[in-house]
Amino acid sequence: MVALAELVSACDQELQVSEYEDYCPNGLQVEATAEVTFVVTGVTASLALIEAAAQAGADLLVVHHGYFWKNEPQPLVGMKGRRVAALYRHGISLVAYHLPLDAHPQLGNNAGLGRALAVETPAPVAPGDLLWGGRLPGMTPRDLEVRLGEVLDRPPLWLAGGPERIERLAWCTGAAQGLLERAADMGFDAFISGEVSEASHHIARERGIHYYAAGHHATERFGVQALGQWLARRFGLAQRFIDLPNPV
Repeated sequence: MVALAELVSACDQELQVSEYEDYCPNGLQVEATAEVTFVVTGVTASLALIEAAAQAGADLLVVHHGYFWKNEPQPLVGMKGRRVAALYRHGISLVAYHLPLDAHPQLGNNAGLGRALAVETPAPVAPGDLLWGGRLPGMTPRDLEVRLGEVLDRPPLWLAGGPERIERLAWCTGAAQGLLERAADMGFDAFISGEVSEASHHIARERGIHYYAAGHHATERFGVQALGQWLARRFGLAQRFIDLPNPV
């Protein structure tokens, strides 16, 4: 058992949340209990995940996509109201980390995807950058499509446009299709993200780069799992990752 405030403080410090200007508050979003004994992690704090966490016996839910995003309505009504009410009803506090959990050099989504793909020397293209790069020497575009499907348990959408062999790979998890041209500018042979836009097809073909839209949810499962394991080691807590598949 650990005090909720102590746990959140440790996470905030480890993920360096003060360094980020984000689209939502990072850290504690809903306080329903003062102490934590069992943590459930998941990608998005949907009502289905809250109910699954409650059934598992959690008193803390840690997610990548929480609440209170910029430019969304603030009243706790409708869907948002039902979600928050469920947290309080079940005595589950909610902690969420967005950009800090994308960027962390060990616990982050980008770091996790790089490890899963066995990329050589994975690292941000610049200190603190959300665009990562590394080497996949000798891999064909088809090989990368297959590997992504195996790693993420879902086939990616492959937009062919680059060379016959992939030597340099770039990636940014989530909805980062807007970084495709930047990856091309930097000379990468292929780029991976979660979502896709209509323009992505034309950019890939005209800029000579392969693009793999591998799923927003699928590419962002790594961070919360790593953070849950870190919490278990740090505080001796029981923890469980609950994956509710999302086709997007």
